[in-house]
Amino acid sequence: MNISSTLKTTGRAALLGSLALAALGSVAAVAQEAAPAAAAAAPTPVLDTGNTAWMLTSTALVLMMTIPGLALFYGGMVRKKNVLATIMQSFAITCLVTVLWFMFGYSLAFSDGGGMNSYIGGASKFFHHGITTSSLWLPGVANIPEFVFSMFQMTFAIITPALIAGAFAERFKFSALLIFMALWLLIVYVPIAHWVWGGGFLGSAGVLDFAGGTVVHINAGVAGLVCALVLGKREGYGTTNMAPHNLVYSVIGASLLWVGWFGFNAGSELAADGLAGAAMLNTQVATAAAALAWMFAEWIVAKKPSVLGIISGAVAGLVAVTPASGFVNPTGAFIVGILAGVICYISAVKVKHMFGYDDSLDAFGVHGVGGVVGALLTGVLADPAINSLSSGASLGKQIYGVAVTIVWTAVATFVILYVVKALVGLRPTTQEEVEGLDISQHGEVVP
Repeated sequence: MNISSTLKTTGRAALLGSLALAALGSVAAVAQEAAPAAAAAAPTPVLDTGNTAWMLTSTALVLMMTIPGLALFYGGMVRKKNVLATIMQSFAITCLVTVLWFMFGYSLAFSDGGGMNSYIGGASKFFHHGITTSSLWLPGVANIPEFVFSMFQMTFAIITPALIAGAFAERFKFSALLIFMALWLLIVYVPIAHWVWGGGFLGSAGVLDFAGGTVVHINAGVAGLVCALVLGKREGYGTTNMAPHNLVYSVIGASLLWVGWFGFNAGSELAADGLAGAAMLNTQVATAAAALAWMFAEWIVAKKPSVLGIISGAVAGLVAVTPASGFVNPTGAFIVGILAGVICYISAVKVKHMFGYDDSLDAFGVHGVGGVVGALLTGVLADPAINSLSSGASLGKQIYGVAVTIVWTAVATFVILYVVKALVGLRPTTQEEVEGLDISQHGEVVP
């Protein structure tokens, strides 16, 4: 290249450089002027399709936990003359709670209660008033449709009262069941859900419950124990053979519960992200560990490992890891599972017989006790590397949450039972109970 051409090239480069600098200066000036306006107007949250897809899936999985999961799990453990009545309880509760949640429950649990917000939500979203297809839950964070969030929470509200039915299986009038469950949902479940997840005083106090240790399992388990004590024992308890009529149903039901529980725990992250993945792995590890722990404990004590034992242990693990699933690491989940399997075995098999109460299908022994084990261990094993909220965990806060839940649930459930007893009575007649609830309550039998 000669000098003349070099100068031309250099000149063009200088000219282009000057123009570029001028343009950059103009852009910088415009940007400086626009900066305050941009800071003042935050971007409008946009629907997150990935999170939404996961939450739609999770919601379907949790609904599957009640129908058919819990219905089959409980249905297989009762005597043949009560199988239809037991399955009917889960199905009817699903329908009843759906309507009540749509009408009142969602608003009371998850809307702003104003001056009473520490204790209960408001009425602004009764019948889902004001919610549209454009309404987002946790805008700027989860960005999922509020309709989907409400439906997801509805499935939690469905399974919680359905779990109680395991404690009074084979001895509760169907008319009494409907009244009791309606009152219990609105007076017990909804306030506790608000206290922990809806902006109430337990969540504000730092009580950690990722997916329902207090709201679902301690709540249902304690209510179940109160029901068992108030109703008394089944006719022939202790003298009549009350062995499960079809454990194949129960194994299928437990398997559906296990699969559905991934929606329960991993779905509670409300997002398709790493923490949801951690919750899913923790759920699997704790469940398997608890099933084996129960099985080996029973093998040592009763000399044989039973099918009922291993599936009960699996459910105990699912229960115990629920509050901890999004706060502990997999090693913590493993510890939760082992302890839950052994402790729930002792509670369901030994403690129940020691005190002589008739918790028919061990709703308290597995869900109540397992929920307490998981809630307390969350305060001990929470790992900030998994969830930043774990840094605020403490055993004292968890004890506080457990204690408040137990007291409110026990007292309110006791009062509701006596109100229902005054209205329609609680138990069928002795003759109806001996004949079986299938024929006496529903006019049908399994051939």
